[in-house]
Amino acid sequence: MFDTGKGPAAASGARLAFTFDGRQLTGRAGDTVAAALLANGVTACRATPVSGAPRAPYCMMGICFECLVVIDGIGNRQGCLEPLRAGMRIATQHGRRQTGQVRG
Repeated sequence: MFDTGKGPAAASGARLAFTFDGRQLTGRAGDTVAAALLANGVTACRATPVSGAPRAPYCMMGICFECLVVIDGIGNRQGCLEPLRAGMRIATQHGRRQTGQVRG
């Protein structure tokens, strides 16, 4: 989960293109979605259901659920546990996941 900078992705410098809220960004192969967002200066990736307060990745290990995002149209995805893939469409999650969204 934590990159030492010595793995194959670091050696190859592989960059992956993805979008966040419609903006074109890039991340490194081997990074999680949350790590890629933080590396690109994204300061919030979700808004709480009750107050709408912005939240950002915190624990980076799947415990706190502050990193929830919408990935390729599916909400409630933990960005810190999802490996970044080229072409991902990532969006801010506003409130709760909408009904009818299924993981495919």
